[in-house]
Amino acid sequence: MVKKTVMTLCLLSLFYMARNDPQNESDVDSEQCSNTQEEREHLYTGLQNSPQTCSKTLRRKARDLKSEDHLIKSFGDWSFATDQVLLQTFPIDPERRNYVRQVRDAIFSVVEPTPFHTRVKLVAASDEVLQGILDLHPDVVHEEMFQAFVSGNTILYGSTPLSHRYGGHQFASWAGQLGDGRAVMLGEYVNRNGERWELQLKGSGLTPYSRRGDGRAVLRSSVREFLCSEAMYHLGIPTSRAATLIVSDDPVIRDQFYNGQPKKERGAVVLRLAKSWFRIGSLEILAANQETHLLRQLVDFVIKQYFTDIYETLGEGDRYLTFFSDVVSQTAEMIALWQSVGFAHGVCNTDNFSLLSITIDYGPFGFMDSYNPEFVPNTSDDTGMYSYENQPDVGLFNLDKLREALTPLLTEQQRFQMTKILQLYPDIYKTKYMEILRRKMGLLGEEEDDGMIVAVLFKMMTDTKADFTMTFRQLSELSLHQLENATVPSHLWAIRTLQPHEYFTRWLQVYAQRLRLQNKDSDEERKARMDSVNPQYVLRNWMAESAIRKAEKDNFSEVKLLLRVLQNPFVKQEEAEEQGYGSPPPEWAKELRVSCSS
Repeated sequence: MVKKTVMTLCLLSLFYMARNDPQNESDVDSEQCSNTQEEREHLYTGLQNSPQTCSKTLRRKARDLKSEDHLIKSFGDWSFATDQVLLQTFPIDPERRNYVRQVRDAIFSVVEPTPFHTRVKLVAASDEVLQGILDLHPDVVHEEMFQAFVSGNTILYGSTPLSHRYGGHQFASWAGQLGDGRAVMLGEYVNRNGERWELQLKGSGLTPYSRRGDGRAVLRSSVREFLCSEAMYHLGIPTSRAATLIVSDDPVIRDQFYNGQPKKERGAVVLRLAKSWFRIGSLEILAANQETHLLRQLVDFVIKQYFTDIYETLGEGDRYLTFFSDVVSQTAEMIALWQSVGFAHGVCNTDNFSLLSITIDYGPFGFMDSYNPEFVPNTSDDTGMYSYENQPDVGLFNLDKLREALTPLLTEQQRFQMTKILQLYPDIYKTKYMEILRRKMGLLGEEEDDGMIVAVLFKMMTDTKADFTMTFRQLSELSLHQLENATVPSHLWAIRTLQPHEYFTRWLQVYAQRLRLQNKDSDEERKARMDSVNPQYVLRNWMAESAIRKAEKDNFSEVKLLLRVLQNPFVKQEEAEEQGYGSPPPEWAKELRVSCSS
């Protein structure tokens, strides 16, 4: 339904054309701004005199330095919140033995992480997460106790680790009980800003929900999840976060492409964080098993905890409707943001869709290189159900499953109203997506032909296989004069890919005419706006693969480099350019494949 919009706009545009033809781990400064002891005073007082290219980074560093006194410098002084709300609120599975089973009348099972047998190594850590969320000084990563904690080799005194029970629709079919098959929630932490975060280890061993799995994750997939969590955050997309990545020498057997050729890989674990890990499947399993009392308790908790305004101002029935309406709107916006950066999640099952509309569970995802609406990053997705162009419609499907899960809590009238709310989703999505596209193209206000201008650009990108990320990025570098005269400098390789297209010259002229309507909008102002929303860097599969190959040989330098670069994706960076991150992808990138095996 939703995906057809672009095609419709393309057809309209073709008619129009025929008619009118003639940014070391603690220093994430992408511009190599220094942070020596000598300059600390300057960071406090001399920001105005800093080079403009470094000003954003320097402000951030100054803020971090000012708050350094509040950071915990020894991990032994750090602890979870005294009130563990999830543990105190919900019924816990009474069975404490750790074996695969069906669980009923519980939201969580108590599960301790399985320690690694071999020595662990810290691959990388996000100083931003450590300092900004966990109140930890970055030096704690070198402490043995900290590394034991983030690897699952030890748990803190008084901690009760939990694995979550949920269900879900996988590839549109009900899969029954799923749950945290290789994840353990270590506890809740409330930081100095009053934010409550749930800390979870992914790849920490068997749980009651492991089904036929071993509960482990391999280095390959863990590098991808660690980097993409942070990359998406810095792209401005709601997401879970990643604090650390640990690798061991424990052997983990994986058949990566399900072709009968399993191989030995290294076990790894990511410490990831979210305000909540509840997902649509969290409610589905309760509705499917007619555990209505627990369903109501969980929905009420989610609303009270994360949708406070709704809880405080509305009665029970209206709360559920307004909660659903908010999730519909927020999910539409999340997917519009995915589409705007060429991101395909890969496994858009209802168990992977957050009730808080944040991106979670990074598996066989991918950022497009050449623009292809049918892009499918997951080789396990034989039918292309979760292709890039299908994601908006999949969002609608998943929200409908949320509606069904909420049904037992509603009156007949409320059920009817919820159906009407869901019908608003396509228009909400289209409106949000078009708003983002206008920003990406530097358009101010709204004009009738904006949809046509965007649609024809996508048509040309499809036909010429132009690079998605760099086409939008380099578009900002064309002055109005260059647009009107169809002059494209040689270094704008992505734009030059479009040049042979029969619509190119005319499209540039129409685009320039639209920009002319923006009185007193200079080329420089437009470029600044566009560069602030069109990234120079995204986590392309080939970039992640290059880092993975080095990491498998205990060379973690590129993982750390990518973390630095992706923390400043809108800033052109010398070290990134030297690695070719802003250049056309290498030929071998076309052969890369990712799958659900991780």
